[in-house]
Amino acid sequence: MSVLPPKIGDWYSLRGGELFEVVAIDDADGTIEVQYFDGTLEEIDIEDWKTQYSVGEIEQAEAPEDWSGSVDVDSEDEKTGGGLNDDRRLNAMGPDGLDLFDQS
Repeated sequence: MSVLPPKIGDWYSLRGGELFEVVAIDDADGTIEVQYFDGTLEEIDIEDWKTQYSVGEIEQAEAPEDWSGSVDVDSEDEKTGGGLNDDRRLNAMGPDGLDLFDQS
C-alpha cells in the first residue's frame, strides 16, 4: 500500500474508528499535528505516520457531518445571539442611561 502524505484539512480515522483532522505539518521538526473530534490536539512523528498508514492503522475518512464536537460554543451564546446590534445599542447609551442618539 502506498503512503499518501497527510494534507492539512483532511480527515482520517484510526483503526478503532476515532476521527481526527490534520491541522498542521512541521517539516523541520518532522511532526504532524492532529486534532481529534473532541478537540484534543496531538503530534505524530512523520515516520510513525508513514508506518501506521502503510499497515492500515490510519485511513482516510470523510469529515463528520456534525462538527460541534471540536468547536467550543456556549449554548447561551447561541440563544442570545450576542450580535453587533446588541453591542451598538449598549455603546450608544450615555451616562445615566441617556440615549446619545435621541434627537428629541
